[in-house]
Amino acid sequence: MQGRKFNRERILVVDDDPDIRRILQDRLESSGHEVWVAESGTEALSKVDQKDPGLMLLDLQMPEKDGFYVLDKLKGRTTPSVIVMTAFGSIDKAVEAMKKGAFDFVTKPFTPDHLDLVISRAIESKALKQENFYLQDALNTPYLQILGESKIIKKAIENSRKVSTTSSSVLLLGESGTGKEIFARTIHRWSPRSKKPFVVVNCVALHEDLLESELFGHEKGSFTGAYQVKEGKLEIANGGTVFLDEIGDFNPGLQSKLLRVIQEREFERVGGNRPIRVDIRIIAATHRDLVKEVKEGRFREDLFFRLNVVSIALPSLKERKEDIPLLADFFLERFSRTMGKPGMKISEAAKRHLINYHWPGNVRELSNLIERGVVLANDNEIKPDDLPLQVFKDDRHDMVQELLEEPYHEAVYQFQIRVIKNALQKTGGNQARAAEILRLQRTYLSRLIRNFKIKTTSS
Repeated sequence: MQGRKFNRERILVVDDDPDIRRILQDRLESSGHEVWVAESGTEALSKVDQKDPGLMLLDLQMPEKDGFYVLDKLKGRTTPSVIVMTAFGSIDKAVEAMKKGAFDFVTKPFTPDHLDLVISRAIESKALKQENFYLQDALNTPYLQILGESKIIKKAIENSRKVSTTSSSVLLLGESGTGKEIFARTIHRWSPRSKKPFVVVNCVALHEDLLESELFGHEKGSFTGAYQVKEGKLEIANGGTVFLDEIGDFNPGLQSKLLRVIQEREFERVGGNRPIRVDIRIIAATHRDLVKEVKEGRFREDLFFRLNVVSIALPSLKERKEDIPLLADFFLERFSRTMGKPGMKISEAAKRHLINYHWPGNVRELSNLIERGVVLANDNEIKPDDLPLQVFKDDRHDMVQELLEEPYHEAVYQFQIRVIKNALQKTGGNQARAAEILRLQRTYLSRLIRNFKIKTTSS
């Protein structure tokens, strides 16, 4: 008789009786699970480290290291759910095991249907805990509404709502600070996957080797420092959405692996050879011109077409200046409330300055500026003087006139600093991307930053 079908899991069967190990392994594998076996408590703990099972069927009564020894050793670790197996008439031991962290118990001899039911409940409970964790994480994530009355932002919102009902890949295009993660989160929350995880992967924040492990996970011993099995973000997001921020920075090797995930919905962990199947929706974002990247051979054309099923262009703030007062008031209400300064407002003069500014940092820069204004304001109104004065010196003519008043070497020195700061501001402090904009070697730019004592987000 075939086992009841339920969600596939990685299961470790621990029992000193070889017949029970064989029967359980055959039955569970017939239900689609991946199964390992161990004949002792010592071997079980070793298999937990090596294989990272999601569920363990654990016999309590084994010679030498018994089931209680295993439960004690699992305390304080990221562990599988444990179903203990005990002889009929030893219910008191099963209760003691549950006090030590076991999920449930079955008594020997057990019926196949009862075992299937308990396993199914354990798997569902684990999935529910994981979903609750990511839902709570989403609730704790600072969430900004997509606000705006301009035609260009309304079009982006309309397209996001349309695509949210599907599982198609989405490519979000726009400058840094335009709200790409906010749009990705909104698409996820509007989608049928909203109760599943939303997992963010920042493709420029990690070295490429670490990024591969972050995405795909790794097996124990696959590289120096891989002391245990680690699930990757793609595996964790199963059933939900993965947001790949700055996908244009993927190296060719990772591009190839991601293409396989999109096409076949499976991958292997780093150092592993077991295919892991996932059901995920991918939303990618980039500030780069991917069409140009494809033409110049830095981005795979087939991956671009797979990601670009639906593309949504997010406008820069200077393209939607009519939305600035609305956004400014939203940020003002948010920050004044959290800082205990309710009832604040922005003076008309300050609003004019905000509208006339060119906003290289887009909505993120506006948010930071209003937060600073709330902090610096002496009364309940933000005035131009409460905002950083350099923000409003955006006119190139004014900058040139100011520098012309300086001696030659001082003017060149100040101009270099301003150019570097502007590039860092555009890239959110990312020195590698700033070096690309300035057409400088990364190491040379780093040296200039040190020599000029320019503060960065990482300093």
